[in-house]
Order: sequence, then C-alpha cells, then structure tokens
Amino acid sequence: MAHRIAVLALEGVLAMDLGIAARVFDAACDPAGTPLYSVTTCSLGGRPVRTHDGFRIVVDHDESLLESADTVVIATQEPERHLLATGELPPEVAGAFARIGPRTRVVSLCTSAFLLAAAGLLDGMRATTHWALCDAFARLFPRIEVDPDVLFVDNGRVLTSAGGAAGIDVCLHLIRRDHGAAVAGAAARRCVVAPWREGGQAQFIEHPVPKDAGRSTSATRQWALDRLAEPLTLEDMARHAHMSVRTFTRRFRGEVGTSPLRWLLQCRLNQARRLLESTELTVARVATASGFGDPVALRKHFAAHLGLSPLAYRRAHNAPDPTAVSR
Repeated sequence: MAHRIAVLALEGVLAMDLGIAARVFDAACDPAGTPLYSVTTCSLGGRPVRTHDGFRIVVDHDESLLESADTVVIATQEPERHLLATGELPPEVAGAFARIGPRTRVVSLCTSAFLLAAAGLLDGMRATTHWALCDAFARLFPRIEVDPDVLFVDNGRVLTSAGGAAGIDVCLHLIRRDHGAAVAGAAARRCVVAPWREGGQAQFIEHPVPKDAGRSTSATRQWALDRLAEPLTLEDMARHAHMSVRTFTRRFRGEVGTSPLRWLLQCRLNQARRLLESTELTVARVATASGFGDPVALRKHFAAHLGLSPLAYRRAHNAPDPTAVSR
C-alpha cells in the first residue's frame, strides 16, 4: 500500500508551496513504476481556501483526512497576528492538529513551523523556519532550539524546513530516508531539480564566490575533505589556511554560510551515510573512515541528526546488512 500523505491547506497558504509535496512525492516510484506515495490535500471543513497569491482553491477533503495519514505536511502559511502575539493556535486549527495520530510523521514547510511550535510538537527540539523570521520564532518559543543556518531539520517524527526550495529538499530527504538514494535521485530527475542538498546546508550564502581567491578557504576545505578520517581541529584548518582561528572562522562562515566545525561534522555524516549505503563495512570501520573514531560517537551523531541508528539507516536505504556488523 502506498504511503498516505495528507497536505493541510490553511487560509493564506502560498500557492507554489502547496503543490510541492504532491509534485515531489508523486514522482517517487518503485522499479516497476508503481507510485510509492499517495498525496491528498485537505482544508478545514473542506472549505475553499484563500491563498496568499490572490485566488482561492477548492479541495475535496476536510481535516478528517489527517486521521488516516501516515505523513501530514503543513503547507506554508504566514503566521497570523494572533499567533505571533500569543503563540497559540486558533481553535479550529488546534482541533485539526488534534486529529493527527501520535505516530504520524509531521512536516512543516517554511513558516508553518510556527503552527507546529504552537501545537507543542517542537518543544525541546531543534527546528528551523525562514531565516527572516527565525529571531521572532526563537523569542516566541524559547523551548525550541532554533537553527537559522540550515535547509531543514529532521527530528525523526517531526521535520521543519526553511523557505522556498527547501520544501523540495525536505521532501526528497524523506523519499531518501524511506526508500533510499536511488529512488530519491530518480524522483529528483523527474522533477528536474537537484538530487540532494543536505539539511545542514546554509539557507543562503552571502559570498558564494570570494573576491580574492588567494584568501579563500576553498583549498582548506578540499584539504579537510581528503582527511576526514583524521582527528582534525579548528586550529588545524586555520593553520593550513595560514590564518588565525578568528580570521579563518569569519571568512569560512562568509563563504560557506556555517561554521568550520559544523561543516566538518556534516561532511563526516555524509561520508558515513555513503559508506553505509554502498559498502559492507562494519559500523566500527565506517566510524573510523568518516572521522568519528568509534561506533558510540557515530551512533550519537546519527541519532541527533537523522533520528536513526547506523544499522537502521543501512536497512532503510537498502544497503548490505552483513551479520558481522559491529553492534
């Protein structure tokens, strides 16, 4: 049976974002061409919805659809004044959220993270939203760790994404998580979009092309990528770039959009994922080859960033699962 996805369209929904889930998930098929997801849109009371873009849309289902969904996607809605002032959901929206099962996966696109936060679904978690509203989000919901520097955050059951194309990224991420890299890559090609952008990538980069290539950190980035298995430090990277730690950190963030150590961690996670997907290396050897040193550290970072253990990730992505894998 296809995985059932319900998209909730609320008043003021952004029309382009409303179509993202159906466009991306409908492109995911098994090798025989059978769709892996079934996407349906609903609204409160099944009523027509006024979009942010000056027209109304008509849907065929009301919020009862949320009860039977495996995944619920909250399409982008700019937070209303009442929500921004009080941090509380309107009663009808709260009633709709109450229909979502405790095991149902929930995804917010862009500023709909405010709705998940007001519903209490993000308490004690890390989350993101559009960078322009991250400060307001953090002030309104102090129990949430707000990360303005990423495209999306996967907490396992609950996911939040940044603005615009980040909605496509989080949908492709879920296809990859559910069915592996090959299926996600094929879906991306059908949609004619980039096959994979990491959630840890910055929402925007201030200086994508350094004005002075001789003072760029790009050579040091490549140097670090060639040495992921080694115990690199921030001081090591700054020394290679012939800069002070402070100068290197400032220039690195300006070019890449994140800190050197966060970038290095993301690269190591990427390396570990590739090895788990494509090799039969034990978890211990994957941890060593990707620079985590030991399986305990690898499991800790996988749990924090992916919501899965390395073995669960390997199984989910159809990679070899040898009986000799270290536990």
